[in-house]
Amino acid sequence: MTATTGKPVASRVAGAPTRLPRSWYVAAAITPLVLLAAWGLILVARPAAPRVAQVGDPAPNFVLTDLDGNGLRLEDLRGRPVIVNFWASWCDPCIEEFPLLVDASAAHRDDGLAVIGIVNGDSAAAAREFMVRMGASWPAALDPGHAVATRFGIIGPPDTFFIDRRGVIVGRRIGQLSAADLEGGLAKILGKE
Repeated sequence: MTATTGKPVASRVAGAPTRLPRSWYVAAAITPLVLLAAWGLILVARPAAPRVAQVGDPAPNFVLTDLDGNGLRLEDLRGRPVIVNFWASWCDPCIEEFPLLVDASAAHRDDGLAVIGIVNGDSAAAAREFMVRMGASWPAALDPGHAVATRFGIIGPPDTFFIDRRGVIVGRRIGQLSAADLEGGLAKILGKE
């Protein structure tokens, strides 16, 4: 009893658990379900990652601007054998493989071979200087935001795709091209296997 009111005081036994309101138990049971449902909605609503091009797939078309300011569309080369090479001027394996591409471009010009360079993680000035120094005669383009590299599944340079006259990827070389890699890829796209 209290001295002022004379009413009995509820005493709490030491160590006894405090009883929470029923609404707290309901909230504790429902909250994980609500969070799980929200996470599911986020996953469903999120756009799917673009499918990465594989050997046997049609090559993803792209529209870029080359280092000279000209438009460059892969689709415009349909009907020709194409090598798409992702490279950078600072990349040692790219530097080592470049003479092979220069030679192949010259040797197969009459076969309609088109080589396209896509500069990966480099500046326009460095890429332009590199192309001139290495004697490359094909177009090279920057890939702002790496959108094309993403669609082709590029992790880093060098990476080379061989695309046949129908626009289908028939070969890929991740890493530095050897003479044998290049000859094998050329045989597939030139129809000389």
